[in-house]
Amino acid sequence: MTVGRVIIVGGGVAGTATALALHRAGIPAEVHEAHEAGGADAGAFLTLMGNGMAALAEIGATAAVEAVSYPAPTVTLWDAAGQQVGHRPIAGGARSITRAALYRALQQLATERGIPVRHGRRMTSAVNRADGVEVAFADGTTVAGDVLVGADGIRSRTRRLIDPAAPEPRFSGGHVIYGYAPGNPAGVDPDGFHMVHGSRAFFGFTAPGGDGRTWWFARVGGGQPGDSPASWRDRALDVCRDDATPLTAIITASGTDVIGGESYDIPTTPHWHNERMVLAGDAAHATTPAAAQGASMALQDAVALAGALGEHGDPAAAFTAYENLRRTETEQTVAASARLTASKSVAPPDPAA
Repeated sequence: MTVGRVIIVGGGVAGTATALALHRAGIPAEVHEAHEAGGADAGAFLTLMGNGMAALAEIGATAAVEAVSYPAPTVTLWDAAGQQVGHRPIAGGARSITRAALYRALQQLATERGIPVRHGRRMTSAVNRADGVEVAFADGTTVAGDVLVGADGIRSRTRRLIDPAAPEPRFSGGHVIYGYAPGNPAGVDPDGFHMVHGSRAFFGFTAPGGDGRTWWFARVGGGQPGDSPASWRDRALDVCRDDATPLTAIITASGTDVIGGESYDIPTTPHWHNERMVLAGDAAHATTPAAAQGASMALQDAVALAGALGEHGDPAAAFTAYENLRRTETEQTVAASARLTASKSVAPPDPAA
């Protein structure tokens, strides 16, 4: 058989990129996103590494993403005493981008290519039929298609539909805080990322990008799920104030433009698919941010899944081929990121990536 219509739940990186990849393969798809506009994690930012940029090229999205992102050509490593301990290039044309900008760029590209992107569609159930799958949403609407792609994130409803015994996300034992400071409080040269091995937390910050701001994050260990501070900014200041680094100046300058949240992962998902449903992105292999690979892996999933559906007429065969291609690599990355998180280390971008 030929796959004639793909229903995608989740309009983030994995879902929208999968729609774009399917469009290139000549397979109709439509995206259903739970949020009314944009997506979750709107205040956070990320780095697209070489593998992610290569996947963007495969779906014809490079120019759209480069227009709203900034180069990350190098990484400089610092210790808590403010001493530089390393400096190297980042291969593959890595880019820094806010999640909101990445969502908007991919969704706009999908709309321009005639791919339906429907917001306010939170999936409540889906049922496999002999000739396809029927999906229901909280607004009372239903749609039918040949297959369902669950790109609905770490709390994936699709994962539970495929396997009611699927594992719950695992708390990493820490929090990640993001912020933006006007100008260049650190006084650094405009040359990519700076990673700081602080005495109580790990930090990263960019030199001022095209928007004139310094972007920073703090990865803070300790605490329990639900244990959020009254002020994420104050929490970040607390774990950096004893170090001789520019982080205190950067965070102080950020004002209230600071967000934070708990960090989770899923070490393994036993079942990625059934006859008509398949997972992509965080729904299949959620990782902590330490390895800087979450978005890039999602983009690779999109290309691999579309390729498998284009090559194999039977959805189950396509899903098996896709899983065989992606499972080992993604689980290894999730495990490596978990080790870095547990050791309170940070993954300097690999120049060979």
